[in-house]
Amino acid sequence: MADTAGMGRVHSIETFGSVDGPGVRFVIFLMGCHLRCRYCHNVDTWSADGGTAMTADELLDKAERYRSYWGKDGGITVSGGEPLLQIDFLTELFEKAKARGIGTCIDTAGEPFSEDPVFLEKFDRLLAVTDLLLVDIKHIDPGRHRWLTGKPNGNILAMLRYLSGRGKPVWIRQVLVPGITDGEEDLRKTAEFLRSLKNVRKIEVLPYHNMAVPKWEKAGIPYTLRDVRVPTAEEAEKAQRILRGEG
Repeated sequence: MADTAGMGRVHSIETFGSVDGPGVRFVIFLMGCHLRCRYCHNVDTWSADGGTAMTADELLDKAERYRSYWGKDGGITVSGGEPLLQIDFLTELFEKAKARGIGTCIDTAGEPFSEDPVFLEKFDRLLAVTDLLLVDIKHIDPGRHRWLTGKPNGNILAMLRYLSGRGKPVWIRQVLVPGITDGEEDLRKTAEFLRSLKNVRKIEVLPYHNMAVPKWEKAGIPYTLRDVRVPTAEEAEKAQRILRGEG
């Protein structure tokens, strides 16, 4: 874990997030991620170190400056990196947010999830103060998932089943990468898995883009998807229909 006593490692803040949950969101990007997604647009958040050490109250004081813009649906979203790597800090942040009447959302890929009792105890405490989770499904196929992210996906799918059992609302997101995540058979397998869950409130397809290439170059990391094209609007719409079971 990247937690320090009472503080979180913060990469950056977005004050008017419009695609990070319902309404207008104050988005907090935390440091640290174990996945190495080949299309990652936040490669500069991978390290658990760096960023700025901040307390929960410091972040919430900043967030409340923009509260008048949130409306009834807005609030804070914590993304990354992978926010579950700082689960102790995240829980403190959300407990204090709830005490202030602030809506809470997590944007996660689920990689840190474990069915170990110690983790589940912490996770349940976090879920008690979490309104919504945005969960990224990178790939349904275990082998392709490992090639794409460097990690298996068994525990990620287990987390989604766990959340379903708890009745915790989730929005599902999948990045559509031509030739990698757009296979119709894989999309149908993903749709079948999603139909087995009872808590999916929304399914979104996010078209791949390569705008993060300069970040990779700055970090000195080879970008392996340079030749991958951006999917068309029609391809994204078709994938979304399949994932939603619409034909």
